[in-house]
Amino acid sequence: MQSNIRRALQKGIGKRYKHHREIDDTIRATGLTNTHVVRNPSVAEIYEYAMLPQLRESHDRRVRDTVISSTGALVNYSGHLMGRSPKDKRVVYDELTQDQIWWGDVNKPITPHGYDANRARAMDYLNTRPYVFVIDGLASWDPENRFSVRVFCNRPYHALFMKQMLIRPTPDQIDKEFEDGADFTIINGGEFPADPGNNSVTGETSVAVNLRKGEMAILGTQYAGEMKKGLFGVMHYYMPKRGILSMHASANEGEDGDISILFGLSGTGKTTLSADPHRHLLGDDEHCWTKKGIFNIEGGCYAKCIDLSEESEPEIYNAIKFGAILENIAFSKDSRREVDYHNVRLTENTRCAYPLEYIPGAKIPAVGGHPKNIFFLVCDAYGVLPPIAKLNRDQAKYHFISGYTSKVAGTEVGITDPVATFSACYGEAFLPLHPFTYAKMLAEKVEEHNTNVWLVNTGWTGGSFGKGTRMRLSYTRRMIDAIHQGELDGAEYNQFDVFNLAVPSHIEGIPDDILWPENTWEDKDAFKTQLRKLAEQFQSNFKKYEDETPQEVIEKGGPTISF
Repeated sequence: MQSNIRRALQKGIGKRYKHHREIDDTIRATGLTNTHVVRNPSVAEIYEYAMLPQLRESHDRRVRDTVISSTGALVNYSGHLMGRSPKDKRVVYDELTQDQIWWGDVNKPITPHGYDANRARAMDYLNTRPYVFVIDGLASWDPENRFSVRVFCNRPYHALFMKQMLIRPTPDQIDKEFEDGADFTIINGGEFPADPGNNSVTGETSVAVNLRKGEMAILGTQYAGEMKKGLFGVMHYYMPKRGILSMHASANEGEDGDISILFGLSGTGKTTLSADPHRHLLGDDEHCWTKKGIFNIEGGCYAKCIDLSEESEPEIYNAIKFGAILENIAFSKDSRREVDYHNVRLTENTRCAYPLEYIPGAKIPAVGGHPKNIFFLVCDAYGVLPPIAKLNRDQAKYHFISGYTSKVAGTEVGITDPVATFSACYGEAFLPLHPFTYAKMLAEKVEEHNTNVWLVNTGWTGGSFGKGTRMRLSYTRRMIDAIHQGELDGAEYNQFDVFNLAVPSHIEGIPDDILWPENTWEDKDAFKTQLRKLAEQFQSNFKKYEDETPQEVIEKGGPTISF
């Protein structure tokens, strides 16, 4: 029976696209010798492969079987690593990168020889698998700045993830864009560990990028987000060289064509808040800002699922259907097929991925004009920052460079409780170039287009983590709606001491006390202590940027401790 299924899959599936499934010289040149190669399968075909006995179970015995949920989504598990592993990211150090990359804790070097060893190990592993999937996709909705991307992997889960996260090309586009191979190639051998004898790695996990070759090799992690974010880091390298600002941000558009950009780290609300029923979604995570306007890099969305409900997030909830991927999520006790979005037994970093068009009213092609409003989303674990504040130009520069937030549980290996952190440009982990490259470009564009910049705290209120509560999503949505509807254009603002922020005194539908954090705390002395502590952390963090920052930004943009 099994051999019949295999023959059917090899001979009968996808005949319509057979031409684009053939193995050409550009694929053979990568070193792929496996004879069971599936190139650009349809979504339905990937489901069929995922149900094959030899593929349903991962080679890694710590990974559960792939199943189909009650809504038709493909449910998958990434094994012992259920978040990114930034400490294992490496960039090849060579003549091209030695004087360009921002070397340090974010970008650690690997030798060309060390990378080649990793690459060979990943490809050798793929050559032993029952099947290898080749996914050809595009990055960037702007045809003038498009990158062709090719992915090699052996898990149907990874193939479906990248098929949906990349922009899906037509057969004619595949012929044109991939005629000479891909601009960038991902070789995902993540089921197989890195070689401990390779001096360029520190353990069984390695995510290595070679910019000269235009490649990334993955070993020892099956978390799908490593492919997505690895490619994002590459775009952060190439786009600024073209005079284009790459941004870790979501974006949407109003009926009048007004664009909003929402910066923020994972867990701050980028995906949730950009999926606005009153606006058209451009994308939830990765955008670029050119002389013409903005464009989305991706063809899909990658949302956190913890406590997801149809009532609070209907757009995302209803996008989890056939063709979507659910990652590391548990089932309810009543049925294996009914997922339990409140169950965090496996991880708090439960995820779903789905095509952009699954969101009602999404704008395709995902391009737009220049932003009218920019929102810096922060998850303040101290619970002292106001839920909404308008920033002046110096404050906008200061807070963008600072990138304050809290890492929330599960997004990275080892994070179990919110941890206050600073991530330059609200995406430091993905920046191959110095943060000032991006900060300077943002400041110039904000000035040129007179863009409003807002600080939005989606973190705690009424106390710090453990005592207070997370800001209600409905409150945050109402505040952002008020800005989009122009309600705050002539509003009265109060100055929030220490951080010197302009806070609106009233927003219709929001209790006034919520707008002023101190009023939500029972212990006012404890509030002031935490506020001062956070201000000191801002000042301490910013010291590493002071040499290259104009003095007026330091003096007028940051906090002043005066009590």
